[in-house]
Amino acid sequence: MMRENCLWEEERMNQKELNELRRRFKPDRTAISKVYGCYVSSSRQIISYVDAPLGLLSQEEQEMYLNLLKKTLSGALGRNLIDIVFSTAQVADSDEHRLLQTLRQTELQDANARESLYRRIIDAIDMGESSYLILLAADTYDVPHRSRDDLEVPDASETVFRYFVCAICPVKDPTLALQYSDRDKEFRGSSTGHIAQPPALGFLFPAFDDRAANIYNALFYSKDTAQLHQEVIDAVFCVQEAPMSPQEQQNLFAAALTETLEKDCSYDVVQAVHEQLRGRIQEHKESRDPEPLTLSVREVGDVLTGSGVPEEKVEAFQDQCRRQYGQDAALNPRNIIEAGKFQITTPEVKITVPPEYSYMVEARIIDGRRFILIPADDGVEVNGIAVTIPNPQE
Repeated sequence: MMRENCLWEEERMNQKELNELRRRFKPDRTAISKVYGCYVSSSRQIISYVDAPLGLLSQEEQEMYLNLLKKTLSGALGRNLIDIVFSTAQVADSDEHRLLQTLRQTELQDANARESLYRRIIDAIDMGESSYLILLAADTYDVPHRSRDDLEVPDASETVFRYFVCAICPVKDPTLALQYSDRDKEFRGSSTGHIAQPPALGFLFPAFDDRAANIYNALFYSKDTAQLHQEVIDAVFCVQEAPMSPQEQQNLFAAALTETLEKDCSYDVVQAVHEQLRGRIQEHKESRDPEPLTLSVREVGDVLTGSGVPEEKVEAFQDQCRRQYGQDAALNPRNIIEAGKFQITTPEVKITVPPEYSYMVEARIIDGRRFILIPADDGVEVNGIAVTIPNPQE
């Protein structure tokens, strides 16, 4: 599939809507009646099928299945959870969208449709030497009405949201371990068996936008933000505008800074950019705004202008960002900087500073040499040993 620069655009699920769905994955709240799936070997062979009626399982087993499925709605929107946007032509007439709609409308009871989805995933996915479990579950949610003060009104449902989730879980091979036997009152060698791990990827279809079904969108989950499993996105959704991983977005942002600012990409400028973007992220977090935080290319350019970068360099940076991310791209600051880390690296030394103290680090030229300086007054330790730093002038 063609890799276009698709970030945030149009309607998207927000955090409040995501949390509302996540609360469904409990035995006493869900309308999921059955979990389907298949267990696949590393050689792409289906070993066995899953057809588990939840009502016939113990509560512990129900919770295990539901917790694995719920994990596909975990993580951060725009990072672990990526919007997949279908074109109008796809929704009107395409094999991939027709398959997803069939699975949804039949509540996964169409065995041929399930098998088609399994084959699309199995033929595409790269899980290395690991076997894995594909799980599917369909839910029907009577969406309760919310009053003007955002309180749920009991027995006032206006919308029924029908959807399904898919979780792809790596399976850990058995290991031999000493386990205590309550019956024998001693430890015995025993195999742990094959264990389903939390999902590495999965998806929700359709998206839950404005508390209703949006069949133009799916929500794709990847545990590893550096690896979106693009091969599965291509095989299942066949979208022309494939999303970038957060790592790709960060790499492109760094390249745009260094290539367009050139000698003006100084330590002070990068430090200021990091600090201002981190401040935006913190403010958004404290505001509890459920909508994802985004900045336009122009707003990021304003950050550079405020850091003393010449106007022509700012314009070059903005032009490159528009080419890389899209003309009207809205950038997620969490994807273009590492807000939780401030790291300085030289060929010989790596310095990591809590980002809230990055202002303490300075770059200076002393006697013609460049130095990174950190204040060191009291409380200095070397390998856990408290030390003093003598002052030659005293």
